[in-house]
Amino acid sequence: MGNQFFVDSDALSEAALQRKHQLENDPSCRTDHMAYMEGQEQIQSDIREKVLSQMESYDPSRYTAADVNRALQKETLSVEDLKALLSPAAEPLLEKMAERARIETRKHFGNTVYLFTPLYIANYCENYCVYCGFNCYNHIRRMKLSMEQIEHEMKVIADSGMEEILILTGESKAQSDVKYIGEACRLARKYFRMVGIEIYPVNVEDYRYLHECGVDYVTVFQETYDNVKYEQLHLAGHKRVFPYRFEAQERALMGGMRGIAASALLGLSDFRKDALASALHVYYLQRKYPHAEISLSCPRLRPIINNGRINPQDVGERQLCQILCAYRIFLPFAGITVSSRESESFRNGIVKIAATKISAGVSTGIGDHESKYTGKENDAEGDEQFEINDGRSFDKMYKDMSDEGLQPVLNDYLYV
Repeated sequence: MGNQFFVDSDALSEAALQRKHQLENDPSCRTDHMAYMEGQEQIQSDIREKVLSQMESYDPSRYTAADVNRALQKETLSVEDLKALLSPAAEPLLEKMAERARIETRKHFGNTVYLFTPLYIANYCENYCVYCGFNCYNHIRRMKLSMEQIEHEMKVIADSGMEEILILTGESKAQSDVKYIGEACRLARKYFRMVGIEIYPVNVEDYRYLHECGVDYVTVFQETYDNVKYEQLHLAGHKRVFPYRFEAQERALMGGMRGIAASALLGLSDFRKDALASALHVYYLQRKYPHAEISLSCPRLRPIINNGRINPQDVGERQLCQILCAYRIFLPFAGITVSSRESESFRNGIVKIAATKISAGVSTGIGDHESKYTGKENDAEGDEQFEINDGRSFDKMYKDMSDEGLQPVLNDYLYV
């Protein structure tokens, strides 16, 4: 690996550089990525085995146009049908898939599209993930917001009209412990009707505590379901433990969360297999926890700070559209979120076909919502995790969705 991924930072000490290069070039010095670390809770579940066995046996090349057409004629799809829709044989039939996906979306969600915004409150991280701007060896401006700064950011966002927020941190328990995140979530309840989190995976009791602090749902990206590739991309830190991350959504549901979201980061490995695994992860969770609100995201790899060598073109827009249509047809009741990693034109189009949720007024930096929303300069800012591709404000997004004939929804949940 080595410099294939990162240019060494001048800020790294000689010892840090030596350790970094050792992790990159000598697999024997890395910990077992399948072994739970101290304090990581193990649960009894067969979902991981089911998902991975289906993914590992999946051969996209064996499916034909006849298999795709057969799947599209069914009211309820099997796992084999999903595999056909994700195969190369389905690409020439994308328009037909899109029409079926559009019908399913309108049947179950009408013309609604849900709006939310993310708020990054810290970018410290203890993991070495070679594709991430926050990784512990990357030389960026690190920052952790105080509760006063968090509340100020939340007020700026709430004043724009937003009612749902997603709180994110880097994966550092030392800098952003569960209590710190919980306090931020309690603050969020003052300003927002819906609160989600995207943080490092935690145990059931920690998820239960965060739910008591006001969290409604939890998002965790597996990044890639390819066990071998996962080991090669996550070289150090708690995130390196593949099974603990995989089971995070289930632990969140066991901790009382109302909803979860799952995803792979498309482009890290074989995108068809990762898309299949993401959908099946949601499928098996739905069957085991029928009361839960379970959704999918579909992020693609994007350029990051200090790394001009990441190629975000591994999955084309047409292929991404195929994946989203397959998700909708196979999982007609699941929410599907399309992030600001995608272009304005793509997001405008896909919400009329398959997606049900979209972010607006997005920043992946720390403490910069005031400058983004009001134009005021703010020196207390930390660097962003990745480059976004659609920077529309909440007002602009709301108008654009309305102009597209959709009904923007800010919140559809009432607490009694």
